[in-house]
Amino acid sequence: MTLTEQLRRDEGTESCAYQDSLGYWTIGVGRLIDARKGGGLSNEEIDYLLDNDIKAKTAEVLRALPWAARLSEPRRAVLVNMAFQMGTKGLLAFHRTLGSVEDGQYGEAALDMLDSTWAKQTPARAMRLATQMETDKWQ
Repeated sequence: MTLTEQLRRDEGTESCAYQDSLGYWTIGVGRLIDARKGGGLSNEEIDYLLDNDIKAKTAEVLRALPWAARLSEPRRAVLVNMAFQMGTKGLLAFHRTLGSVEDGQYGEAALDMLDSTWAKQTPARAMRLATQMETDKWQ
């Protein structure tokens, strides 16, 4: 037996946050994440999770929109950013925007992005991403 095996047995393994026997938020193998007890993630762990999430979301977007592989990195990132925020299903609801992007009509796509409930809910983010889509420059 190894320490890893022992801890997995004794602590259990949970992929979702749960409250331990004392009511403190925990995840994984007994990893305290409750701020009330000084728990949390390190910056390195946050970066690791984000990198994995970006890779997974990018793959998801490319499966749904194979033509997006031909976009420049800043424009493809707009689509991934939007999917990150509202899910790939939410991104796919932007029919006019996606049609304009696929046709290379980036200014039109930006206008369509801004003419949405999403833009009203998160106006600063929507403006940055629409500008990035139109200009092909990171915002």
